[in-house]
Amino acid sequence: MEIGKVSQKFLKEVILSNLGKENPNVIFGPKVGGDVAAVKLNEQQVLIACSDPLSIIPALGMEDSAWLTVHLLASDLTTCGNPPMYALLSYNLPPHMDYEDFKRYWLAIHEEMKNLGVSIIGGHTGKYVGCDFTVVGGGVMFTIAEKDNYVTSRMAEVSNLLVLTKGVAISASSILARAFPEKVEKELGSKTQKKLASMFKQFSTVKDALTAAKIGLRSGVTAMHDCTEGGLFGAIYELTEASEVGVEIYKENIILDEDVKAICDLFKIDPYRSLNEGALLICVKKEKVDDLINILKSNGINAFIIGEIKEKEYGKWIIENGKKQRLEYVDVDPYWKAFWDAFKAGWK
Repeated sequence: MEIGKVSQKFLKEVILSNLGKENPNVIFGPKVGGDVAAVKLNEQQVLIACSDPLSIIPALGMEDSAWLTVHLLASDLTTCGNPPMYALLSYNLPPHMDYEDFKRYWLAIHEEMKNLGVSIIGGHTGKYVGCDFTVVGGGVMFTIAEKDNYVTSRMAEVSNLLVLTKGVAISASSILARAFPEKVEKELGSKTQKKLASMFKQFSTVKDALTAAKIGLRSGVTAMHDCTEGGLFGAIYELTEASEVGVEIYKENIILDEDVKAICDLFKIDPYRSLNEGALLICVKKEKVDDLINILKSNGINAFIIGEIKEKEYGKWIIENGKKQRLEYVDVDPYWKAFWDAFKAGWK
């Protein structure tokens, strides 16, 4: 059974080649590695929009599921460097879901949207046979930006430095620690289990992106892309595909937390290619990289240089111990198999 995003091959051959009517006002439409779409509204403004699944994860609880849903949408949108303004949410709930639980979930959605300055302007809510947790619908979030005051993952420039916030396998580690607390505590200790489980609120890149934007969009930051399925290496591949550039990645510069490494070893997953919600890739002009790292760190966000954007003809390469290894697309995130293998094995 295939789980997660469809393959790049399927996406290109089936989805991206059949997109309805062409419209000259579409500046950026769907593309591998594209977080947002951009549509011209008038001579001065553009509409920036994104979509994502909406989720309710019983193991997380209603409030944390709501927080995660809001921030996964907002993390995509804010890669444009502008705060979100509006949202549309459509819920197809499982018939057995209690409306009191959904009320708790919805009130948490409302509060977090309000915290981010987002107005919910429409949607749909109902129960339907065949629906079940954890994906219970789809949402759209959008904002309006000045025509020259936004970026996308398609704007990386040759000689830009590539900066990463936080680290790798953030969400994979935290979700596994929450889903299988007894196993993780037994093998890695109570302190490690609690530390990893508490990383949940790091899953958002909203603060990262809006902080980075303060050094200047296009004049400093040229492109951003949040890491999700496929982890760091998957995100780098997507960003370089979107911008049609090459890249050189300095693997030894990538900070790998020792507890994250330990749980990835336990579940036999590659931390560089596993779920990494909460980490943001930022392309920045060389002369502005110190400003970027300083402003992020002054706002409590760790950041470090992990590579450089190259010409497309150079290719995509990982450099480790002086040796080059080609960066390949991550078709299937190893997290999914690890999770279900642990579940079937009876880990708790």
